[in-house]
Amino acid sequence: MAEPRKRIYKTVTVARDAGGHLVQLDGRPLRTPARVPLAVPAAGLAEAIAEEWRAQGATLDPSTMPLTALACSTIDLVSAKRAETVEELAGFAEHELLCYRAPNPAELAERQKAVWQPLLDWAALGLDAPLVATEGLASVPQPPDALAALRRAVERQDDWRLAALALAVRVSGSLVVGLALAEGRLDATGAFEAAELDESFTIERWGEDPEAAKRRRGLLAELAAAERFLRLLDEAAGPDEGDG
Repeated sequence: MAEPRKRIYKTVTVARDAGGHLVQLDGRPLRTPARVPLAVPAAGLAEAIAEEWRAQGATLDPSTMPLTALACSTIDLVSAKRAETVEELAGFAEHELLCYRAPNPAELAERQKAVWQPLLDWAALGLDAPLVATEGLASVPQPPDALAALRRAVERQDDWRLAALALAVRVSGSLVVGLALAEGRLDATGAFEAAELDESFTIERWGEDPEAAKRRRGLLAELAAAERFLRLLDEAAGPDEGDG
């Protein structure tokens, strides 16, 4: 196990240059693992990242810096492998989680319909991507036009939003849930409830073991980080972002 990194900086500030809003440690630009200056497009996001670094104690705890991690992922990974990221996320639509319903028990089937169907309706109307739902686990082919529309929805995201979308899709297992979070149709709690619906149903009946509880807390935290990252990016379009 790697030794924890010690905090060797005293001040954390935010500055602006041609590349965007920079987070600085003792006046020097914070850098990604690839040694690229960490410059983000939104002042609010830069300040939130700076606050993560201000909150560190004597040793750095990466688990408490999810916005930093997403920004680094954008710069070092998504920007360099955008096409691969789009391909990966678009592939989730072929086996969209929300399309596979339980035939029984009836209470679970009803809950799936109540929570999942409105999201599929949103995808059909809002994204022009009507998907086919089925009972059971047997794979069902999805309409090519719907798959193409979902791919376009992924492609429309810039690199920053794509990084947050990728996190949401990977941890939820659902492209529709991830896009709903990205577009403001769901918040993190709603995304968690949709993604974990089956698991929550089981827990209500049989209880939850510590490992499952830990996994679910981690999932909710990652969705919350993705949501906050997205909303801070949204603020970049506000009237004050370009001032000063």
